[in-house]
This record gives sequence, C-alpha cells and structure tokens, in this order.
Amino acid sequence: MIRPFGINEVLFIVAAIQWTLALSAVAFAGGAVGGLIVALCRVSASRVLSYLALGYIRLFQGTPLLMQLFLVYFGLNIFGAGINPWLAASLALTLHASAFLGEIWRGCIEAVPSGQSEAAWALGLGYVDRMKSIVLPQAAKIAVAPTVGFLVQLIKGTSLASIIGFVELTRAGQIINNATFVPFKVFGLVAILYFVLCWPLSLLARWMERRFAVAAQR
Repeated sequence: MIRPFGINEVLFIVAAIQWTLALSAVAFAGGAVGGLIVALCRVSASRVLSYLALGYIRLFQGTPLLMQLFLVYFGLNIFGAGINPWLAASLALTLHASAFLGEIWRGCIEAVPSGQSEAAWALGLGYVDRMKSIVLPQAAKIAVAPTVGFLVQLIKGTSLASIIGFVELTRAGQIINNATFVPFKVFGLVAILYFVLCWPLSLLARWMERRFAVAAQR
C-alpha cells in the first residue's frame, strides 16, 4: 500500500543523517591513522616500505569504491567472518580514506622545503625527531585545506554504503521512496541534506586554500 509523503517520512530521512555522519567520522578517523602510516612509508628511505605504500595507494585509487565495499562485505562473509553492513562499510571506507589521505599527505610532506630537513639533520636530530618537530608541523598547515576537501568527498561517498544495506541518508531515502513512490520529493530532500552537510565544508576548504596562498606569499 502506497502511503503519503508526510512529516514522519521527512523525519525518518533527516534522522539518518546521524548514521552518515557517524560512518564519515569513523572512516575519517581510521583513514587519518592509516593515511599517516602510508604517507610516512611513501617518504621513507626504505624502498620496500615505499613500494608497498605505493602499491596500496594505486590499488585503492585505481578501483571503484563501490567494488571495494562489495569485496569487503561479500568477501568476508564468504570466508565466514559474518560481518554486518556497518562494520563492512566502516572498514571499506577506512581503507579507501587511508589511500587517499596517504597520497595527499605524502605530497604535503614533500612540499616542505628540503632545507628544513637538512638543517635538522645538521643539528643531529634523528628521523623521528625530525619528522615530529620539523617536517610534520609544517606539512600539517599545507594539508589542512586538501584534507577538508577530501572529507567532503568522503561524506558523499558514504552514500554507496546503501548498496550493502547500511541505512544511512541515501538508504533511508530509498526505503521511503519504496513506500511512497514520490522519488522527486524524496531524493530532492536527500540531495538538499547532502548539500547542507557538504557545502559549509567546501567553503571552509576554499577559504583555507586562499589563506594558505596569502601566507605563502609573505
């Protein structure tokens, strides 16, 4: 039986924002840890670590996120892991974010003038102290804007988790549309909610880019 699209349906969709934000937060936090490890391996003097990190990046950047979600969810279930959609989506998006953040941060680390590392080396600082006290603080300033920009993409990417049954914003819209059959209203509302979530972050990323460009010219 088709039911009308009313306030209860709107509230159901709006309530699903919490799961979109939760999935984004988990994936971003996990991706930040993994991305830092990948970035440090990429700039490492060890060729083995550098090539392993490069292979990881190319694997996850060269395959669709949707395929990664399928492989994690169905692959682990085939092997008897019994993973649920929440854990599968979190793991797949974390691996995906690690690859992209690793490459973003690798570029930011390499953007720090080499003279900074050479000066730290001349002062007798080891690799860990050099990275912790000299290179990473400077790279972090460069990385803020592109990292926020990637977060916008990650929030939108969580919509693909609907394909494995995780009820986030897009999946909530699909459920309501199947009950009401008013796709323009339902997915129009979903699109507006994604815009409300992502547009302020996009503005923040652009503002940070302009601020960094002005600071770099001084």
